[in-house]
Amino acid sequence: MQVEYIDKMGSDLTVVNAARVSYSKQAEKFEDRDEKLLKFLAIHNHWSPFAHASIQFRIKAPVFVARQLVKHQVGLVWNEVSRRYVDFPPELYAPTEWRGRPLNSKQGSDGTVELDGNEKFRLETTMKQCLIIYDSLIKMGIAPEQARMVLPQSMMTEWYWSGTLYAFARVCNLRCASDTQQETREIADQISKICAEHFPVCWRYLKNDSK
Repeated sequence: MQVEYIDKMGSDLTVVNAARVSYSKQAEKFEDRDEKLLKFLAIHNHWSPFAHASIQFRIKAPVFVARQLVKHQVGLVWNEVSRRYVDFPPELYAPTEWRGRPLNSKQGSDGTVELDGNEKFRLETTMKQCLIIYDSLIKMGIAPEQARMVLPQSMMTEWYWSGTLYAFARVCNLRCASDTQQETREIADQISKICAEHFPVCWRYLKNDSK
């Protein structure tokens, strides 16, 4: 799984100037007092100035992770590889361990479960069969838009994800949390790290764990 930084628009100063335009003010460089303003805006949920800065990623993750993240729509744009148009052999994600079902919750995980030899064999065989059947359907001339139905949710997909800094802060505040699915949290953590590199002061106060 991977999050690749592609591009951005704006900086910490962009957000400061968006906030201060109310007073017809504009700064040429970021000053110490501007950090106090950004902290105030974030703490008091004055979100609109943070929407004037944007960032773009290319992300690779399993389908089951992508389907969780695509639920975040406001302030974000998503364009994904389409298996209607491409038929190259898919890559499947394989976890390093299997987590147990929690006893007191309908979602999430708890601890680990060790698969025995039979289960490991059945799992590996099933995944291989999905790829074999897909390849056979494509070679028979079946349309990719139909052949894709045999592919599992562990299939890797890729997408461009662009949006405002504030929108990605909402994503990360939800998906970096300890109760988020581990694989989804891994992607959100990578997004958060990149945002912190490009908007260090804004991100310091937009992230819940930084306030």
